[in-house]
Amino acid sequence: MIKLIKKIIILFAFIFSFVQIPVYSQVYDRDELINISVYEKITPAIVTIDAQLPDGISSGTGCVIAPSGIILTSSHVIDNSADIDVTIHSGKVYKGTIISILGKNNDLALIKIKSDETLPIIRLGDSESLKVGQKVLAIGNPFGFSYTLTQGIISRIDYSKNKIQTDAAINPGNSGGPLLNSQGEVIGISQSIYNPDNNKSNIGIGFAVPVNAAKEFIELAKIAKKF
Repeated sequence: MIKLIKKIIILFAFIFSFVQIPVYSQVYDRDELINISVYEKITPAIVTIDAQLPDGISSGTGCVIAPSGIILTSSHVIDNSADIDVTIHSGKVYKGTIISILGKNNDLALIKIKSDETLPIIRLGDSESLKVGQKVLAIGNPFGFSYTLTQGIISRIDYSKNKIQTDAAINPGNSGGPLLNSQGEVIGISQSIYNPDNNKSNIGIGFAVPVNAAKEFIELAKIAKKF
């Protein structure tokens, strides 16, 4: 009986050695692969900002533009704050110092942290050649949910007000974060949303400052030797 059982086991082992067992793996389409690639490439250069303002905590997002710790964000996130916490991708928290602020129309600011490591940086694109209908991605910290990715299109370009309108979900906490093209280049800095409930939530109308305005601001700060 034991010999029979052994023979049966050997027979089954022989049969199963020829059986192809399928290996299942996640398959992504081209659009998903672009989203994944951009997200994984950009998030190490994105920070969370929490600034103590006279009326409470202001939370936003920032983009590292220099390995030494220079960060681009929205001025309304940190304006009038003397106590700014910046959390980098590794989870370390540093104190931020304001080094330059642009007026309300463009709503941009530069802050600096003294990091003990070389930081990855974003890549600035060109907002001059943007097209309505173009796909965009936004990364930010809406409502404290760090490193949230959303996607949409450019819905409108307001040349008179120098604003990019998008339906990519931008909510409180996204301000100062990047609006990106499919190549992972920053083409705008998320600024604000518009809706009937006093800007508490997104209904598909968000705005970003074109990156070319940010590049001019950064260059002026360099000329002034602010960093």
